[in-house]
Amino acid sequence: MLRRGLLAWVSRVGGVLVLLCSSLSLLYLMTCSPPHSDNHPLGHVLPRAAPVRPSLGGTGAGDSYQVLLQEREEQHRLHISSLKQQIAQLKEALQERSQQLKGVQESIKTGLGEAHGPKSQQADLQDYLRSQLTKAEVTAGTRLPSEYAVVPFESFTLQRVYQLETGLTRHPEEKPVRKDRRDELGEVLETALHSLNAPSAQQDDKTPAQKAPTSKVYSPSDFVEGISRTEKDKGTMYELIFRGEAANEFRRLVLFRPFGPLMKVRSERVDAASIPINIVVPLSRRSDKFKQFMHNFREVCVRQDGRVHLTVVYFGKEQMSEVRSTLENTSREVRFKNYTLLQLDEEFSRGRGLDVGARAWRGGNVLLFFCDVDIYFTADFLNACRLNAQPGKKVFYPVLFSQYNPALIYGSSEHVPPVEQQLVIKKDTGFWRDFGFGMTCQYRSDFINIGGFDIDIKGWGGEDVHLYRKYLHSNLLVVRTPARGLFHLWHEKHCADELPPDQYRMCMQSKAMNEASHGQLGMLFFRHEIEAHLRKQKQQNANLKKT
Repeated sequence: MLRRGLLAWVSRVGGVLVLLCSSLSLLYLMTCSPPHSDNHPLGHVLPRAAPVRPSLGGTGAGDSYQVLLQEREEQHRLHISSLKQQIAQLKEALQERSQQLKGVQESIKTGLGEAHGPKSQQADLQDYLRSQLTKAEVTAGTRLPSEYAVVPFESFTLQRVYQLETGLTRHPEEKPVRKDRRDELGEVLETALHSLNAPSAQQDDKTPAQKAPTSKVYSPSDFVEGISRTEKDKGTMYELIFRGEAANEFRRLVLFRPFGPLMKVRSERVDAASIPINIVVPLSRRSDKFKQFMHNFREVCVRQDGRVHLTVVYFGKEQMSEVRSTLENTSREVRFKNYTLLQLDEEFSRGRGLDVGARAWRGGNVLLFFCDVDIYFTADFLNACRLNAQPGKKVFYPVLFSQYNPALIYGSSEHVPPVEQQLVIKKDTGFWRDFGFGMTCQYRSDFINIGGFDIDIKGWGGEDVHLYRKYLHSNLLVVRTPARGLFHLWHEKHCADELPPDQYRMCMQSKAMNEASHGQLGMLFFRHEIEAHLRKQKQQNANLKKT
């Protein structure tokens, strides 16, 4: 029963669905069928999308359909044109981006410093650094207009720096306090030692007969002295001296920092043992000062150094016998025969005396040290003289430390210690005599080629500046640096009345500078006010006690 009822229900539902599908099909045919004529039983229906030929009839419906098609075609044409324009713009932007990408890739390759790139950044950097070295005054001198254009050197050891430009806070001799200064000198010394101890460097500096392996390992204790100079638009040059493998042998190392990494310029051996020095001293009277000079000469030049010749050019006849006796006594006491005494029967002229002494040498090219009788020097300075002068290349103009009046420094003449104990480089004991150019080391060939002194200058001062300027106008490198082993001993200075006004003024300025420091001179100048203040204070204290 249940099965027959279910089948009857399904049959009825199926019939209803069939009837519904038939109705829908009929309605679809009535809507979608094209009209065959105006008398079609179904009447007018919606037009189809297919075009209607004008020959079939010129009705209004056909015209509207034609207009609709034309509008659609115009819209499609405009859309296609817009798309073509956008495609062209995209192609142009893509090409521009490709060029930019190519430029970036080339820049990256250049930044990485590829070896196959002829104009890579690494090559440009090397070219720039070498151009800085070429422009700097390292391997050759530069023509300068006057002494004011000179960039002075600073000298330094492991513990101290000796400088000219002291200012208000810096001293002529000081231990580097600023960290950047300590790090700078430490890096220079470390770089120099690394270069000297490199196996290739030690073999390159040897002659073929010396190519055997060496056991010398350089350390900071081998460092003797260095000089440095900064040209603010180029870089800093360093020249360091180390003790060599044999006695009186040294190693010179030149470094340059072109405001970038340090560059090794050259490394060479200097045999100071084969470089004699001819010390030329002009003299007139002052036999007592000459005895003091010979005492220092005997200890330093004869007993310590032993590679020195002394030439004394004496003006006049007064005290000539005392000077000759001093030389003969020294010769007997220390068996010293390497001296020459020349006498000129004319008015004293320092330039004339030095010129005669330099030209009197007949032993070939020799290193000359122009010196005065009131100068004290050490054996280290003599080596500095040898190391900082080269024939045809360099002349050495050391800046000596000038001593103040010992009676003012130590309070009175009774408390003045021996000369050797007075040689202390401090702010209150003296100053760097940077305005003086009389003490100099240069080879005789350079002196002759430059024209020597202006012998027309008589008396005190002026001749040294003229010679100094000649070298500044040449292509020789002028080494101007404080010398820690060269001292000007204080003596009372007398300025002769017969001097011309300019020379007399220079003499008086030098006299004032030699007495004491700025502060000490100020205390002397205001001593009356200071004494009046002390008396006033004592009187006030006495009045207070009475009350």
